[in-house]
Amino acid sequence: MSEVADRVTRFAADLVDSAEAEGVRQSRSAKQQLDHWVRVGRAVSSQQTASRRRVEAAMAGQLPLAELTVEEGVVFNAEISAGIEESLARTDYGRVLAARGVTTVALDENGDIVEHRPDGTSVVLIGTL
Repeated sequence: MSEVADRVTRFAADLVDSAEAEGVRQSRSAKQQLDHWVRVGRAVSSQQTASRRRVEAAMAGQLPLAELTVEEGVVFNAEISAGIEESLARTDYGRVLAARGVTTVALDENGDIVEHRPDGTSVVLIGTL
């Protein structure tokens, strides 16, 4: 097998942490584990079988989940889980909630609890313990 040059890229920290843990169990480095997962995911995603089309139809709401086989259900669940994780990673929930008039609280870089109000103002509620 010929050598393939690596490119510098970024992965979400939780994926790297998971890859490190799973890599230990599989005798792989974190990079090797990420490469393995990506190749498996690519192979599954590229399959244009009847089962894949059924999973895609279920994801689009065109096929009841109860009609999927157990294996198709596993792929469906993995696709939904990945979609949720991707959405969570790119959504600014503070901004979304503020637009809805919701006041939120969060820890700042000093460990202080800060109240963020919908009007854009914020106030420290409790200092570092």
